[in-house]
Amino acid sequence: QVQLVESGGGSVQTGESLTLSCTASGYTYSKNCMGWFRQVPGKEREDVALIYTGGGSPYYADSVKGRFTISQDNNKNTVYLQMNSLKPEDTAIYYCAADRSPAYCSGGVYWDRFGYWGQGTQVTVSS
Repeated sequence: QVQLVESGGGSVQTGESLTLSCTASGYTYSKNCMGWFRQVPGKEREDVALIYTGGGSPYYADSVKGRFTISQDNNKNTVYLQMNSLKPEDTAIYYCAADRSPAYCSGGVYWDRFGYWGQGTQVTVSS
């Protein structure tokens, strides 16, 4: 059974930082697309950052480029999202996602194409 377990959400002030973690189990971690989406009430879930665990350049949504960094630790089957210079508009539930299709890591793929999801973690940024 595939499981994605997230941690690291919380409440911070504008300009502060948070790091999210997502640990995968139950499937072959290598050569998968993994990453982060976020969702606020009343809006579609949107992609934030994606990484192909087999290597290559990560994808970032325009809204987070230069502030967020996605990375991976293959020994721990874990993907991280370092979020710096947080803004109130970053407030959302952040979901870890994974799929065996490497093409999804190019970004712009509708969220429901991803096969595996974590439970979500709340990130709140106050001004």
